[in-house]
Amino acid sequence: MTLTTPAKAPAGEDPRRALGLRADVRNLSLLGVLAVLVLVGGLTRPAEFLATSNLQLVLTQASVIGVVTVGMTFVITSGGIDLSVGAIVALASVWATTLATQEFGFAGILFTAVAVGLGCGLVNGVLVAYGGMVPFIATLAMLASARGLALQITDGRTQIVTVPSVLDLGVPDAYVLGIPPLVLVFAAVTAAGWLLLNRTTFGRRTIAVGGNPEAARLAGIDVRRQRLFLYLLSGLCCGIAAFLLVVLAGSGQNTNGNLYELDAIAAAIIGGTLLSGGRGTIVGSVLGVLVFTTITNIFALNNLQSDVQQIAKGAIIVAAVLVQRRTARDG
Repeated sequence: MTLTTPAKAPAGEDPRRALGLRADVRNLSLLGVLAVLVLVGGLTRPAEFLATSNLQLVLTQASVIGVVTVGMTFVITSGGIDLSVGAIVALASVWATTLATQEFGFAGILFTAVAVGLGCGLVNGVLVAYGGMVPFIATLAMLASARGLALQITDGRTQIVTVPSVLDLGVPDAYVLGIPPLVLVFAAVTAAGWLLLNRTTFGRRTIAVGGNPEAARLAGIDVRRQRLFLYLLSGLCCGIAAFLLVVLAGSGQNTNGNLYELDAIAAAIIGGTLLSGGRGTIVGSVLGVLVFTTITNIFALNNLQSDVQQIAKGAIIVAAVLVQRRTARDG
């Protein structure tokens, strides 16, 4: 009996090179979608959409959910999920804007937001990695708890930020070469996330755990510790996003981060990160965030109802998942 090599994996072909080519195609496709959206915005509302102030607004709005999506990409790549990111952003933002916290100024607000994010990520990580809980259940519990605590802290009221050094980051005078500081933070987080996932042992272990946890364990990877670190990373990103949101809104509210979990998951999926784990792309996730943010902006400028916008987003998510399944079958 003669053994033959499948046509889809010819002898001598580097599997990593094939994956890289598919990733490039996906990214180019997303760039094409983004270009079409820019064209639509330019044709429907040229004066408003193409204005520098509006483009700055799009990038600024993308920055908050974009930072959350970077952390979500790592979690999904490992085969997990985090439904609590929006609630963590809300809790971190309101805890960082209490009167007691604001007495410590800029450093107090930033430290509190990051610390709360890390604390929530630690709880999620311990429950999933060492408590044996299914990520869906553990993070769903965190979602409910964090939202409830955020509501308790604020008592349903908006907490106004009175620290000038925080508010000044959101004004045009703070822009660097026309780029808002929030966008620069988003770019830095994206670059760090790309390097961490693609150029470090931590990234390779994340992909290995998502692809086959048992094989990763047999290869000497501490799977539980890796998962703990991944939820800590997600919490860190939520803390940073909470601080950016405080700067952007000038306040803390218990409703902050509403549906961020769905937006982050959707952006990661359409970017090419497998929901089943084992493959993730930071560049694709960022492009996914930009696509959704641009859609939102176009709908707002054209005074279209939000329900139509949600339908459009849902259709894009379904299409992305179908493309993923087709790619997985062919690859």
